Amino acid sequence: MTTPAAAPPIAATPDLFDTDAVSVARRLIGARLEINGAAGIIVETEAYDRDDPASHSYPGPTKRNAVMFGPPGMAYVYRSYGIHWCVNAVCRPGSAVLIRALEPLDGIDLMAARRGVSDPRRLCSGPGRLTQALGIDISHNGTPLYAAPFRLTLAPHAADIAAGPRIGITRAVETPWRFALKGSRFLSRPMK
Repeated sequence: MTTPAAAPPIAATPDLFDTDAVSVARRLIGARLEINGAAGIIVETEAYDRDDPASHSYPGPTKRNAVMFGPPGMAYVYRSYGIHWCVNAVCRPGSAVLIRALEPLDGIDLMAARRGVSDPRRLCSGPGRLTQALGIDISHNGTPLYAAPFRLTLAPHAADIAAGPRIGITRAVETPWRFALKGSRFLSRPMK
């Protein structure tokens, strides 16, 4: 008796992102993100939409957030606190998903060299750590997450997801739009 082959991963397309940010944030949990010789499984995301006072798009279009008002599926990259780059997946106009953490899989030595740390749990456990480990910077702003240099593949089955309030913000802190892979040891902070 043979066992059935595991379902193959699904390549991301622009259609994946052409919906509300909460749906995309949930769907990205368990997806594989690859760029610049490194890859991992997305284990934590946060959703932000146009009417959300915590979102960069809330005040309307600006030079900084212009990508958020463009086509779905683009990377919105910005500097946080003047120190770290953060990467988001643009959804419908004015909404995006912050990719907060990955479980490192491939290119771990390269990630460790970029980050200057060797503990795999500290390589991509936070949005700034993640972009540093993957070599993502402002040059990736406005590039499609579903095409080179990125490679994004979805898990064939829905992940077991925990939800809770977003972190690192001062407005709309009670909104439960932070999503994480249940049981992951690679989150930026434990889920409450």
